[in-house]
Amino acid sequence: QVQVVESGGGEVQAGGSLNLSCTASGLTFDEYAMGWFRQTPGKEREGISCINRDRITTYYSDSVKGRFTISRDHAKNTLYLQMSSLTAEDTATYFCALDLLNFADCSDDEFRYWGQGTHVTVSS
Repeated sequence: QVQVVESGGGEVQAGGSLNLSCTASGLTFDEYAMGWFRQTPGKEREGISCINRDRITTYYSDSVKGRFTISRDHAKNTLYLQMSSLTAEDTATYFCALDLLNFADCSDDEFRYWGQGTHVTVSS
């Protein structure tokens, strides 16, 4: 059974940093492309960053480019998202997702397995 669990969410002041983690079990971690998505009430889920199995091919949405960094540690079966220079617009529930196929557009319909999400609140 595949389990995907995000952690690291919380409240941070504007301008601050936060690091999210995502662990996956029940699958061979290094065979999967992975991504971070976020969603706020009333809005569609947004693909903000994705990384392929090669750990080299990455994508960042314009909204986070230059501020967020995605990485993965195959030894720990863990995906990371380092977030800095946070603003109130980054307040959202953040989700981790995996799929066997390499991502094309970092869109949510490309990913099969999802975590339950971790919430980030950025206060001004």
